[in-house]
Amino acid sequence: MLALVCALVVVVLRRLPPSRVRDAVLPAAHELGLLAGLYSIWRLARMLPLATTTGALERAHWIDRFQHRLHLPSELALQHVALQAPWLGRFLNAYYAIVHVPALLAFLVWLFVRHREAYPRWRNALVLVTGFCLFIRFVRVAPPRFLPDLGYIDLAAGFGLSVYGPVGTGVSDQFAAMPSIHVAWAAVVSFGIVAAGTSRWRWVFLLHLVLTLVAVAATGNHWWLDGIVALALLGLSLRIDGEWRRWREARGPAESSGAEPAGDVVAVLSSERG
Repeated sequence: MLALVCALVVVVLRRLPPSRVRDAVLPAAHELGLLAGLYSIWRLARMLPLATTTGALERAHWIDRFQHRLHLPSELALQHVALQAPWLGRFLNAYYAIVHVPALLAFLVWLFVRHREAYPRWRNALVLVTGFCLFIRFVRVAPPRFLPDLGYIDLAAGFGLSVYGPVGTGVSDQFAAMPSIHVAWAAVVSFGIVAAGTSRWRWVFLLHLVLTLVAVAATGNHWWLDGIVALALLGLSLRIDGEWRRWREARGPAESSGAEPAGDVVAVLSSERG
């Protein structure tokens, strides 16, 4: 509904003569509608019949063995620490459940208002990495908490505040652990603030990514490999956006200036669909 309302606002405003209010509201409505529409696609995708549980547990066991071969630290060690320090377990569980989406929304608003020139790059990276995650999620992978035979538990079952219910319910797909959308979005926020910000305190926001990596593992909702793949996909997304911008610039300033903003792959594609 939000996407449809914003689309209607954009259509109406584009037919009005230029004004200060129009110039301020039009880009905001365009971006809000675009992101709302993309998030709607993300939510609707879980209803596709491809979302089965076939092979999810077997792949989870394979990831566990593969991580041991890579000598990655065990998620079990983090879970034991969280259980021995209940305050830490509650904090990590709450961080996983609550901070994920609000942090991303706050980042996008901050970037759009304070650093408009950097907004297209990180918005594009967000769209691309989310698209990659949406595609890969149909290769079903169970999170560690579904493997009690290896000692893993569901931290939220002990501390509450779970975003999941029985399989097939809840706000998220429980067998789409690979890659971690939590880590992907946290990386967009942390790296985006460091890249676009000017304050010397901007480096503190890297803690958001670190805390997210720890939280997803300690709660038993993701493997380390889920986060590693998410970070690699973000790097690929930023590379694709950079190559797109260089290609646009190589076509000449006259053609590049036709996009709003210049070099914005998502804006160009959306305008072409319109």
